[in-house]
Amino acid sequence: MSASPLCGKTALVTGASGAIGRAVALALAERGARLFLSGRDPGRLEESRTAARTAGAAEADALAADLGPDGAVAALAARLEERFGGADLLVHALGAYGAGPVAETPVEELDRQLAVNLRVPYRLTRRLLPGLIERRGQVVFVNSSAAVHPRGGVAAYAASKAALRALADALRDELNPAGVRVLSVFPGRTASALQEEVHRLEGTPYRPERLLQPADVAAAIVAALELLETAELTDLHIRPMKK
Repeated sequence: MSASPLCGKTALVTGASGAIGRAVALALAERGARLFLSGRDPGRLEESRTAARTAGAAEADALAADLGPDGAVAALAARLEERFGGADLLVHALGAYGAGPVAETPVEELDRQLAVNLRVPYRLTRRLLPGLIERRGQVVFVNSSAAVHPRGGVAAYAASKAALRALADALRDELNPAGVRVLSVFPGRTASALQEEVHRLEGTPYRPERLLQPADVAAAIVAALELLETAELTDLHIRPMKK
């Protein structure tokens, strides 16, 4: 079987201490990519790095950091460039969630979610743009079905994710002429610690077997990344299979 076109490519995956970020890292590792992983939880991030090496990553490095502060984004980018020279693939899998009706949600909570879900991806993408353009790379924004189908009780979250979708669409229009592809992924409810907390807040039983599995989302993302350069998948909507 021929090698994956991702073999030897360098991928920066944020949110790699979370369920989807870790699954994407492992899927890329299985295809021989070189990985630089970022996440907020040092212990879980180290588990992701170790698992990626076991799965076949050509190389795997990690930096635990809260990317909210502006300096943290610059430090992450500098470490990536020092270690690997830049990235061919940039996967934004980090995110923040909060729930509550508008009447009860202070503007500070909106600001928090915008900072993580929009500002961090914006700053990091902008910082790495020269290298992505030089390498004719790819950018993936792991978004949410809430960006497309907002509902009551998650206005701040849905707004931040809708803004992320707009960022991806505009970026794609700007970068396609340079050969850079941009993908937005809109997963439905995915089995994860985050969804367990969401179900707790909703007062509903958490049944992970009825939800999307992180590996399913990762498989779809990697399939899109492996497309030949004559094609681009722009929006990927994936939901749990109805049973």
